[in-house]
Amino acid sequence: MVFSSAIFLFLFLPLVLLGHWLAGQRFRNLFLLFASLIFYAWGEGIYVAVMILSIIGNYFFGRLLDSEIWQHRRKLLLGIMLALNLLPLFYFKYCIFLLNNINLMLGVDKQLSVPNEIHLPIGISFFTFQAMSYLIDVYRKTNKAQQSIFSVGLYIALFPQLIAGPIVRYHDVAEQIKKRAQTLTLFASGVERFIFGLGKKMLIANPLGYIADSVFSLPASELTVLTAWLGILCYALQIYFDFSGYSDMAIGLGRMLGFRFLENFNFPYIAKSVREFWQRWHISLSRWFRDYLYISLGGNRNGTFMTARNLFIVFLICGLWHGASWNFVIWGLLHGSFLVLERGRWGVLLQTLPKVIQHAYVLLIVLTAWVFFRAETLDISLNYLSFMYSLSDTWDLHTKIAIQLDTKFYVTFVVAILLSTPLYQQILTSIKARISHQEAIKIVTPVVSTVGTVALLAAIFTLVSMEIATGSYNPFIYFRF
Repeated sequence: MVFSSAIFLFLFLPLVLLGHWLAGQRFRNLFLLFASLIFYAWGEGIYVAVMILSIIGNYFFGRLLDSEIWQHRRKLLLGIMLALNLLPLFYFKYCIFLLNNINLMLGVDKQLSVPNEIHLPIGISFFTFQAMSYLIDVYRKTNKAQQSIFSVGLYIALFPQLIAGPIVRYHDVAEQIKKRAQTLTLFASGVERFIFGLGKKMLIANPLGYIADSVFSLPASELTVLTAWLGILCYALQIYFDFSGYSDMAIGLGRMLGFRFLENFNFPYIAKSVREFWQRWHISLSRWFRDYLYISLGGNRNGTFMTARNLFIVFLICGLWHGASWNFVIWGLLHGSFLVLERGRWGVLLQTLPKVIQHAYVLLIVLTAWVFFRAETLDISLNYLSFMYSLSDTWDLHTKIAIQLDTKFYVTFVVAILLSTPLYQQILTSIKARISHQEAIKIVTPVVSTVGTVALLAAIFTLVSMEIATGSYNPFIYFRF
């Protein structure tokens, strides 16, 4: 059950909002936990048991970390608990990958048995990291262990950010779980944020994703330079609007329920360095790795070599977190390599270059790395890159792709580029600044602004509903992570 499905929009969400209001302050959390488990079980069935076991285990382990009896063995206890959290993730996500790679090193007559398929529970990477955040925060005494198992369950299972983030750290919402104020203003801002996110997903990410999928499905022999670049540009915009749109929807849903989640994206494609890119892209994951892994490894406190080592470890794990494939490993190490380079002379030189060169450098690195992220195999990735950077004369667009590029696509493509920058926000700010100096207009501005916003939201929701009704192409990229 995805946020952009009819059953969620017109059945599940209205019932949850009504039930949440009727439950009152006392039973609100219990109702939300029950609704979140139903939400997860709707798509995953029996695998909801994995989440329930995680809730029970982490509740009791958190209490043990807080108890006087274990004070002298807290580090050992934390290590055991983190390992137990990672065990299901390892089995469901990495078991086949590891066995296949072991078999490559063994002789033909010593092959291990490898399952054909292991079902990967949706969102297991996200709720595992959230559970680990809870334990680490209790261990560091940032927060006390929850006395209520239902509160721990709600933190781990809360449906708005359950299956694709943002990764909500425990200390950011601990107080909100205990008590949160719901206001009409907060609810309205949540509705607005949700609909804008829904529009980003359905009206921008989906059409561009359709073209990207068409390009990546072409046989290797049929690619051309222009086709390859079009495909990766569409994919770069698709993954941004898909994932940031989902994050917007999660943040909006959180506000409707009284929660205030932190932002997850901040126009990453305008970054002037790879380091800045990661300060703007999937911010919740970046902060998680920084606070719970990079700093724990020593961060940048022990010299250049150890800093480089720590960055490589973090981005190796970041790559593997996204998927059990050498492509994801390469994607992570590419980003890690440039982060290391930017901490040296290259970073100093980069800051002296014109901003347009800095932007071009980042986009080139990010687009190249996206090829490994999107392609199914390493061979496909390398072949795709060979066309992207080919000096041959095959600059024509593949016929199958060319016939799909109608006016709607070009409008969507241009709008996507504009909305991936803060340009439209700067224009609105400029208009408001001019209006603020004209008293006559200033009086009617709030009314006009409210009416205009409502009309825009209604138009977006109507268009989205039409897309859903026609059963249009509607994937969610980050569900597989």
